[in-house]
Amino acid sequence: MKKEIVFYRVKLVLLLAIFIGPMVGPSASPAFSEEFVDASVTTVAFGKPPSRVVSLVPGITEIIFRIGAGDAVQGITYYSTYPPEAAGKPIVGGFFSPSLGAIEAIQPDLIFLSSLHERVRERFSHRAGCTLINLDAKGVDDLFRNIELMGRIFNRTEEARRLNRRIKARFQVIARKVAHIPSANRKRVIRLMGQDRVMTPGDDSFQNEMIRAAGGIPPELGKNGSIVTITKEEWMNFNPQVIYGCGGDRETAKRFLNRVGWKDVEAVTHGKIFYFPCDLTCRASTRAGEFVSWLSSTIYTDAFAVKENQILEEKLSESRKLDLALDYVEDARVWHSTIHDFENKTLIIDFKAPMAVLSTLEGERNGIVSIGNHYSPPPCWAISHESGLEGERDRVYQVIGKSEESASFLFTGVDMDHLVIERQSFREMVVYALVTAGIRSNAMRMSKDEGRFYEPGTINIILLPNVKLTSRAMSRAVISATEAKTAALQDLDIRSRYTPLVNQATGTGTDNLIVAQGTGRLTDNAGGHSKLGELIAGTVYAAVKKAIYRQNSIMTPRNVFWRLKERGISISELVSVDACECGVERGDLSGGLEGILLQPEYAAFVESSFAISDDYQRGLITGLGAHEALCKSIAEKIAGRNIDRMVDLVAIEDMPPVLEMTLNSILNGLYFQMK
Repeated sequence: MKKEIVFYRVKLVLLLAIFIGPMVGPSASPAFSEEFVDASVTTVAFGKPPSRVVSLVPGITEIIFRIGAGDAVQGITYYSTYPPEAAGKPIVGGFFSPSLGAIEAIQPDLIFLSSLHERVRERFSHRAGCTLINLDAKGVDDLFRNIELMGRIFNRTEEARRLNRRIKARFQVIARKVAHIPSANRKRVIRLMGQDRVMTPGDDSFQNEMIRAAGGIPPELGKNGSIVTITKEEWMNFNPQVIYGCGGDRETAKRFLNRVGWKDVEAVTHGKIFYFPCDLTCRASTRAGEFVSWLSSTIYTDAFAVKENQILEEKLSESRKLDLALDYVEDARVWHSTIHDFENKTLIIDFKAPMAVLSTLEGERNGIVSIGNHYSPPPCWAISHESGLEGERDRVYQVIGKSEESASFLFTGVDMDHLVIERQSFREMVVYALVTAGIRSNAMRMSKDEGRFYEPGTINIILLPNVKLTSRAMSRAVISATEAKTAALQDLDIRSRYTPLVNQATGTGTDNLIVAQGTGRLTDNAGGHSKLGELIAGTVYAAVKKAIYRQNSIMTPRNVFWRLKERGISISELVSVDACECGVERGDLSGGLEGILLQPEYAAFVESSFAISDDYQRGLITGLGAHEALCKSIAEKIAGRNIDRMVDLVAIEDMPPVLEMTLNSILNGLYFQMK
């Protein structure tokens, strides 16, 4: 069906309270009616906003939360990881094989699904009181239309309009920027996809629309669809100058881009291969404007770095005041500014008088009147890398009105909207910790992982005491804060980005800290046995955990699917292709595993094996006989019969023995049950 005939008819009737108020009283809500045709050409009607929603489509889940209707959501798939508020919602399985039983238990009044969810449609399409809506987004126009429609469905029309305006504003800035790039200088850009063969989005896909919006030239293969095969000849004829994918596409690049033909294109020759988060690249989401900006800046870094090519004035705009009850603080705010044509955000703390600070980025500094933490968004990262820390710091200081002589700032890629402020006190002693934290890209375990580069600012901490610290105390404060940060990461079980199967992270490799000397009673000890050290550790520990939640949606109680993914274990790729026989399909085992892990008993079994595995890897556990016996009993319980010989069904190489035994036992139970 052609895109232009898939449309929405909307009839919205709102009887304003001013007319019905005299009849029903001041607390009555306006009458509500909504009718439209969804992407499957099904007429949908509502008499009131839904309150028990299951969203199987991550892009729709984002919209619901971004317009402030998240309270209505009662079930999501484990692919929905944004915004952070979604992290606490019940999981009904994966996108491709959601559990019908888990959905049934919620008793939803509305299910958002895609054209791939035929089993869900068959089960619930005739269920009284349950509405099914398909809002497949095949392009940017569909995204805007869906946001507007969701605003009507949830009675959040103004919030939806504001969201659309923000996304469109980002598109407009990029359109103006790339308009200055001559046609002859436009880059050929391709999205890399596939596993056992090289694939890419079809000509009519939203992903190629994103490439065009970023100023790039996508391939035209004469093939439509969300994903199509590209031959080596087509690849070489297109000769991409920029290749990009999501994290899951790295293996495809390793497998193919060292082969004759595939490697003989400009992008591979010049090292122009980039990876972005999957939830930005693989869906038309509420962050489409951010992704197009990031992609465009990556494609045209050199052009965007030239100040004369900027279209917006570099200046401060709005600010948000922070409440820091410290005698020596004149003012504390988060300022918004425009730098490189993109919105930056800066925490600025001004002192009433110059003082000393200790910065892990700059060392001990004297005569400092302003400290802070500056956030550069992803579209600025490649540009900042070109100018280096010194050049970028000079540019930021010029915009925010500070000088290197009297200011000491940290720099981060973590959104300052996710800044956390923690305060703890004992009698007259007070400590503030101001923290931003992100752990997705470069969390690492010191002593185990390789140091590969230096770039400031993933977990940034600013400590503000209400006492005056000696140099010794400031140095000890760094140790207390660092140990507390590591304790927070370990209690959250944050995994090393480089060795996630076997190692917890101790930091991110780019962490920094500023300790202000403070004023008042002179204090010489901020170590672990001192009360001040205790306060420092307490504020940092709490702030780091909250900051990671705000930036990365990670909290202590989180579902087993996310924890598997954090270890680099993909359920869809876990099962060995060659291991299945007797009519048992790989997809059936993967879907069965998702269903099993929705049951608390088996989820807890896998979660407990995480701790056993880590201790076994460290040598704290030396024998696995008890765990092996437990795994066999679990397999037989799932299978419903005795299993004489377990088969090897796990495909992932270098899996730690404990995790391999654990997951293999569940897969064997399913295998012999199906067989």
